[in-house]
Amino acid sequence: MLDQAESLRKLINNEEQEINKTTTKIITVTSGKGGVGKSNFVVNLAILLQNKGKKVLIFDADLGMGNDDVLMGLYPKHNIFDIIFTGLEIKDIIITGTNGVDLIPAGSALSKAQELEEDQKKLFIEKLETLDEYDYILMDTGAGVNKDVLSFIAASEELIIVTTPEPTSLTDGYSLIKATDHYNLKTKAKIIVNKAFTKEEGEETYNKFNRAVTKFLKIDVEYLGCILEDKKLVQSVRQQKPFVILYPNCDASKDIEKIASKLLGQEVDSSDGAKGMFKRLFNIFS
Repeated sequence: MLDQAESLRKLINNEEQEINKTTTKIITVTSGKGGVGKSNFVVNLAILLQNKGKKVLIFDADLGMGNDDVLMGLYPKHNIFDIIFTGLEIKDIIITGTNGVDLIPAGSALSKAQELEEDQKKLFIEKLETLDEYDYILMDTGAGVNKDVLSFIAASEELIIVTTPEPTSLTDGYSLIKATDHYNLKTKAKIIVNKAFTKEEGEETYNKFNRAVTKFLKIDVEYLGCILEDKKLVQSVRQQKPFVILYPNCDASKDIEKIASKLLGQEVDSSDGAKGMFKRLFNIFS
């Protein structure tokens, strides 16, 4: 599936020596299948990280059906590649949403990477300097095991996989982490169990997932937490307002609060920032 996996790893190693490290933490959030609440998790996590004093950017990297803007009640006019094809600057395409969280709509625009000439790529990379001002860049990818998703996993420093207790979600999540392990894209991943009826179900779901990974794969997984099933999430989506704002005291909001605090307490490997990430992505998508 990733024919250039080996060259990608060499590229990453070379660029880590060339690009100055930043404090920006780039995290890919993905899932084995759709409908697990991944984007809703990303939006609400971003808000809580922002509330805790961090500067956060959501990069909507779903090449098919990105909807972070919809969840935040935003209406973007531009996407990431307008800074090349129309001459806009990064600040012109970034939309500021709830509680100061910024959003870059990318989506299908990333498929245009193959259209860029080398000088255009260089200009694009140079314009990304300002993104290194963020503490966190959350890459919200599409779902499934495909080249696009695996590419974003390879390009970021940290991986979070969202699953649910449903058997199909667990099976697809395992397939995704198996591919990640097979191509040596990551040595570890964090797991979120969404839509759990109880804390016990969330923990048992993770334990079941962990047993399979430990038995058959080399990659290490860590339980980041679970998010309880809550009807208020449905209501917030319909109102296009994040549930941590509409219902800050609901179970799901408290669960993501714990996850945000846990992330803040963990160290992430030194980052080569947005410039390094896009250099890698260009070599994959081109």
